[in-house]
Amino acid sequence: MRDPDPPPVFPRRLSRGRLIALDAVAAAGATLVLLGIAMARPVELPVWATCLLVGTVGLPVAVRRLWPLPVFGLVLAASVTAMFLGIGWNALFLPAFALYMVALTERRHPREPTLVIAGISAFGVLMGTMAGPRDGAGTVDLFLIGPPVLGGAWTIGRAVRERRAYAARAAEQLADRAVTEERLRIARELHDVVSHTLSLIGVKAGVAGYVLRSRTTGDAGPDGEVSDALRVIETTSRDALVEMRHMLGMLRSDDTSPDLRPAPDLAGLPELRERAATAGVRVDLTVHGVDGLPEGMGRSVYRIVQEAVTNVVRHAAPAHCRVMVEGDAKEVRIRVTDDGPGDRVLPGSPGHGIIGMRERAHMYGGTLTAGPRPEGGFEVSARLPRHASEDP
Repeated sequence: MRDPDPPPVFPRRLSRGRLIALDAVAAAGATLVLLGIAMARPVELPVWATCLLVGTVGLPVAVRRLWPLPVFGLVLAASVTAMFLGIGWNALFLPAFALYMVALTERRHPREPTLVIAGISAFGVLMGTMAGPRDGAGTVDLFLIGPPVLGGAWTIGRAVRERRAYAARAAEQLADRAVTEERLRIARELHDVVSHTLSLIGVKAGVAGYVLRSRTTGDAGPDGEVSDALRVIETTSRDALVEMRHMLGMLRSDDTSPDLRPAPDLAGLPELRERAATAGVRVDLTVHGVDGLPEGMGRSVYRIVQEAVTNVVRHAAPAHCRVMVEGDAKEVRIRVTDDGPGDRVLPGSPGHGIIGMRERAHMYGGTLTAGPRPEGGFEVSARLPRHASEDP
């Protein structure tokens, strides 16, 4: 049986403040080590100048995450000065420590020869290893040890940056895959829960209408009203089924196939008016000034009008309804009124339809109000900014 992996050293990702604190500890320790080396060697500098130079080499590394490029420039200049004064080749590791952060944070240029830098650094390390230890330090160390150390730090920083970018892309792809799988699951559940029910409603309404027509000779009287009601149920359920299948198709695929029925928009308002008339609601429709609306906003305007008219059919039929959709350069205004009973929605307790309309308006930075009118009836009024995002 495979032994379980040991717990990670850092169970949580370190914050930026903690990383800066660790850099400060490393800078302080490196400065003390370099200062001890400088004091142990005969250097023709006053003690205060030596301390200042060593501090300039080591202490700025503490803030390398805040200002990577300036810190590297300062530390490199101080380190080169220290090398010429014979303080030691150890000072080169601090510029490399700062250069790593530059390579990790700066955007990569398309023509940057990272692989060439890595090859030269590896060759320099190999030559330095074969040469063995030497006594003394100074200009020779600067040219023999400097390029491999700095090039190695740059290569490691670039490799870590690429690795993090790859991990971020992989995480994004995983999230996209999870979203796709969730969309497929929702599509399956919608099909199982709603599609079969709507199909059964349509079939049963058609059968009932056929049986009723076979038993009566005319459409007058209660039988005629029942027949009309069944016809409305059959037509509405089939239209809803077709529209829902279109939505399921969009959930199952990101592609907009040409054979799919387009989502309803403002062009479908006349058809909505005719369907409402079959249910006993006469709709006066006025639409102007809404040409050139973004596709998503046009669909939201249609859905708001559809829900408002559906509420009239559901709660106030038979009734007279007025629908006005007008726009200008700044906004689109929607107003749906009827002459039915205005107290069908209790104040402070809006139905799900009104909540859905308000959410559609809010998606585009708009507002929606709904409630009884003083002169009677009910009114739904919405305003959507014309230049809102097409895909909020």
